[in-house]
Amino acid sequence: MAITLFKREEEQRKFLAVEKLNLLYNLVTTILIIVFYNRLQQPQDMLLWRFLILAGTFTIIYIYSKFPSPVMRIARIITQMALLSYWYPDTFEFNRIFPNLDHVFAQADLTLFCCQPAMLFDQVCSNYWWREFFNFGYWSYYPMIIIVTLWYILKNPKETERCTFIIIASFYIYYLIYIFLPVAGPQFYFPVIGDELIANGPYPAIGDYFNLHPEISIAQEGKGGLFTTLVGIAQVSGERPTAAFPSSHIGISTILLILAFRTKKELGSFLIPCYLLLCCATVYIKAHYLVDAIAGFISGILFYILTAYIYDRKVKE
Repeated sequence: MAITLFKREEEQRKFLAVEKLNLLYNLVTTILIIVFYNRLQQPQDMLLWRFLILAGTFTIIYIYSKFPSPVMRIARIITQMALLSYWYPDTFEFNRIFPNLDHVFAQADLTLFCCQPAMLFDQVCSNYWWREFFNFGYWSYYPMIIIVTLWYILKNPKETERCTFIIIASFYIYYLIYIFLPVAGPQFYFPVIGDELIANGPYPAIGDYFNLHPEISIAQEGKGGLFTTLVGIAQVSGERPTAAFPSSHIGISTILLILAFRTKKELGSFLIPCYLLLCCATVYIKAHYLVDAIAGFISGILFYILTAYIYDRKVKE
């Protein structure tokens, strides 16, 4: 009996897989802060936030050890997912110290497709309803994350930790790429270079321009309805000139679709229209170059395979 109680208490103090991911990402980026300390804008604040996140993680684990319950266990998982909203803009604090690479990816789109798809798409589908349609698709990214996660929590609880591990691990892989690959996307780059160069180039390298000018120019402002407005609010509040290549919106939504079909075919079928609209919308609203979108789709499949393998072979007990 004593041995059983000891094992139960030990289990209650264990880190969940997603918490281990958080601690690892926290450690890696803390090391990067130390390495680039003199080049970062506010390294003290970045270190402080990492300490607070670490303290919060240990606090919720301690509370769970005293009051264990399925609800508290889910709260631990949801907490780690919520922290992704901090880690995303944090990537800009790193990559702003490196020369911007948008000119490379803008040229790639022009070379491969003989045009700028982001500009052409908007010109062809320029009326109110097209704009609302695609912005609904872009906005649906957040409900898709919530729907798939809640479905696993409520309908497939045994697979919840695997599902959330795959999602969060994939996000962290994207974030590590963004730290070292400073591509802002057309919505940031095109307003800087001007209309004359957008169509045919040449596309100038702008160096550390975004380090001093991180603000976004909302090209859709005043041109749509509810969903256009909601996307604009999200862009103003959380968007930074970072994370364009590969598209994590498409990559993560591809992973969500795989997870949805894996647990319930009807759920996957329900999400397909939102997924297709989202894939189109990333280019339509100029968040990404078309090459970003293609790379997002390919990387989403690869990251799903990689993170599922890691969980099944290395994490799951």
